[in-house]
Amino acid sequence: MSVAAVKATDTGGVPALTLRELNRRIAGQLAVPSLQNVWVVAELSDVRQSGGHCYFELIDKNESTGIVDARLRGIIWASVFPQLSARFSAYTGQRLATGLKVMVRGSVNYHAAYGMSFVVNAIDPSFTMGDIERRRREILKRLEAEGILELNRSLEWNCPTLRIAVVSAPGAAGYGDFINQLYSNGSRLRFVTRLFPAVMQGERTAASVIDALDEINSQVDDWDCVVIIRGGGATSDLVSFDNYELAANVAQFPLPVIVGIGHERDVTVLDYIANMRVKTPTAAAEWLIGQAQEALDNLRVIASDMLRAVNDKLGGCATQLAYIEGQLPVAPAAAVERARSRLHQASVSLVSASSGRLAPELARLRQMPQAIGVAVHNLLSRHCDRLDAKRSLLDALSPMATLRRGYTITRVNGKAVTSVSDLAAGAVIVTSVHDGTVESTVTTLNPQK
Repeated sequence: MSVAAVKATDTGGVPALTLRELNRRIAGQLAVPSLQNVWVVAELSDVRQSGGHCYFELIDKNESTGIVDARLRGIIWASVFPQLSARFSAYTGQRLATGLKVMVRGSVNYHAAYGMSFVVNAIDPSFTMGDIERRRREILKRLEAEGILELNRSLEWNCPTLRIAVVSAPGAAGYGDFINQLYSNGSRLRFVTRLFPAVMQGERTAASVIDALDEINSQVDDWDCVVIIRGGGATSDLVSFDNYELAANVAQFPLPVIVGIGHERDVTVLDYIANMRVKTPTAAAEWLIGQAQEALDNLRVIASDMLRAVNDKLGGCATQLAYIEGQLPVAPAAAVERARSRLHQASVSLVSASSGRLAPELARLRQMPQAIGVAVHNLLSRHCDRLDAKRSLLDALSPMATLRRGYTITRVNGKAVTSVSDLAAGAVIVTSVHDGTVESTVTTLNPQK
């Protein structure tokens, strides 16, 4: 039984619609001016091409959680896709790809078989360029605020830089070009390289490159630098390198990092923070070869300077040795003659000096006896005068001088009497005068009262 034949009693008295009719009604409701030729800002997802048409999803993510809040199927028909795609690529340097934020103009369309979609008829490439540049500026500003923007660029290079850790996709043409250029250098410089494989396009790029950097960091003492390379391709494939986590890892990496991604016109956040930015993988190899060649040239200059200095020194020594060899036959005789001459001059000088010094001394010796006699006479005279003075002083101070002046000295039992108490009646006393002594007997004592 067809749906159209469904009885009214089965639907509560309301006729049932066919799905086609329902879709027609929905399409009629959506065919309003406000949903036609409107500009929409969204992010592209699941971009693919088929039959000349471009199919994708327009999504809108929550800025804080990153969860998709809105989703709508989008289409660019083959009749306009080549023109829109060419203009977008020429302006932005990229093709339409997943992850790009775009501003597109189109109309809401509802198809009975495929449901609702947004048919795009115009794209504003300047919006996409602005969004890409805005994201880069935000990442760089955050790195600068965290104080890590200049860390890798400030690292010093080992000289020479010969041990190279390479981050690239295995089997990629860019990696092959890099290795061929490096190992076929004309100076036969010997490099040591190892590939740390990583995904270099798509959503897994950032995480894959970070894993490779972590592995290199675990053996950091084995390497002089890191080279992150990717060959040419669609510029849109490079969007994955505009990633904060990847940029922060590169900025803080303990070895100098060389970035050679895409073509010369391609720029990513890594180009602003890596120690060295080159335009292609081949250019990275050429830069490393140039650095090693410069170190080799410096060594050659130093070696040449050393050789020249040694040759100059040896040449000088050879000249000096030849001169000495020429002097050897006559040098001893000349030396003896010079010594004899110096000895003769010394003897003449000695005689002259002796004569000049001895004559005054001899004159002084001849004058010595007379001078000694005068000196002795004067000395004896002075001593005699001092003796006479001392004798006169002794005479003046002697007891005899006192006695001559009329004084006497009385003694009893040999002791001088100085007080009446020293005597007793009947005592025998001896009185000394200047010309003799008188012996007496004490009869009376008269002490003073």
